[in-house]
Amino acid sequence: MKTFFVIILAVLITDPKEISKVNSLKKEAEAAYLDKDYELALAKYTLLRDSLGVDDPAIKLNLAHAHYHLNDTAGAKINYNQLATSSNNKLKSIALQQLGVMSKDAGKLEEALQQLKSAIKADPTNQDARYNYEVVKKLLEEQKQQQQQNQDQENQDQENKDGEDENQEQKQDQNKDGEQENKENQEGENQEQSEEEKQEQEKQNQEQKEGEEEEQEKSQEQMTKEKLEEMGISEEKARQLLEAMRQSEIKYLQHQKRKATKRPPSGKPDW
Repeated sequence: MKTFFVIILAVLITDPKEISKVNSLKKEAEAAYLDKDYELALAKYTLLRDSLGVDDPAIKLNLAHAHYHLNDTAGAKINYNQLATSSNNKLKSIALQQLGVMSKDAGKLEEALQQLKSAIKADPTNQDARYNYEVVKKLLEEQKQQQQQNQDQENQDQENKDGEDENQEQKQDQNKDGEQENKENQEGENQEQSEEEKQEQEKQNQEQKEGEEEEQEKSQEQMTKEKLEEMGISEEKARQLLEAMRQSEIKYLQHQKRKATKRPPSGKPDW
């Protein structure tokens, strides 16, 4: 805390003893504050204000400072806020400056910037307020930059995720197409294999049929041969007889074709 106001009595005290007591207590409070014994300073300032009825804005400011150093933010804010509307611009500026610093420490940078800005307006010579204003302003810019970077990173991550999802979908589609193609190829192969098996089976059936017919012919020939042997006719003789019968049948058919067909008389029934 760079700024410290010496207490100025703003009340009329006519009793010399009272004046002496107030002055003595004021010096003790100031000495305790300078020695950083903030608890003792707070006690003596409180005694001056509450017990002796000393109504001085500077006492409120010193009380606020003591609360602040003791990390009593609630007590500090009460006294600083009472001075934020003071007609004494210097005290008002210091109170607003301290409220801005407390807001900064609490991470409320926008609020801190406005309080420090008001502190500078109240007292343009308040260099501490100007310094803290620039600090908070820089912190806000860095915060916004970080937020923008985070947003850009989130967008990039989302784009990457979308790209990965799209690639995954394409890969899945390709796998499905590959599986479908393999399935179709397999079905084609199975169909070709089925056709080949069918043709092979038909071939086997045909060969079996031909074999059976051949066997049947052989069996028939064997039976005919045995029959001819029983009849005492040779195969050659049997062939000659069959040929003679065939020729005879041919001649008969030719003779039938040459016979004239009589036309029935015209106008008479054909019976």
